[in-house]
Amino acid sequence: MSKDLQAMIESANSNNIFMQCDAPNPGAFRPLPAGFSFRLCRRDELDLWKRMWAQGQYMEFVNDCYAKVYAPHADEFFRRCTFAVDGGDSPVATGYIWRSYGRISTLGWYHVLPAYEGRGIGRALLGKLLQSAAFPVYVHTHPTATRAIKLYSDFGFKAITDPVIGYRKNDWAESLAYLKEALPEADFASL
Repeated sequence: MSKDLQAMIESANSNNIFMQCDAPNPGAFRPLPAGFSFRLCRRDELDLWKRMWAQGQYMEFVNDCYAKVYAPHADEFFRRCTFAVDGGDSPVATGYIWRSYGRISTLGWYHVLPAYEGRGIGRALLGKLLQSAAFPVYVHTHPTATRAIKLYSDFGFKAITDPVIGYRKNDWAESLAYLKEALPEADFASL
């Protein structure tokens, strides 16, 4: 890998980008693959959910975020936090739609364990979450999450180009060069 490409990836990985879906694309929905099912996260699985999402790298961030944002609304969190589970009832993917600031619908903490990526589990989970969402729905991601960005785009999410979203910097303009390089041309054009 060239130094220029490595520098581009490192820069893009720290960038924030935001997307919005006003109505989901019906053609993007797929059923959950055989042997998997959906269920809500149970209270005794909170640490499992945190570890699943943090993947050994972001535990302090996940703990802090849960404590500040979700713990005060724990009942709501456990009514929304959805798992895709395997045949042994082990969670392999998670996500939920959250009413951020009590006003806007956001796709939150959407994650598929790496060993289960590419099987259609994430697509099925996103479809399930969007079925009961109040639109528009917003999502925050990073430009290096190209598989997720493609999936969001398939469902009808479009890039938000405003330089600031809420209190966070939106690095859309700074991320364009990386996304143009990393995504197939048709996928880049659909953003």
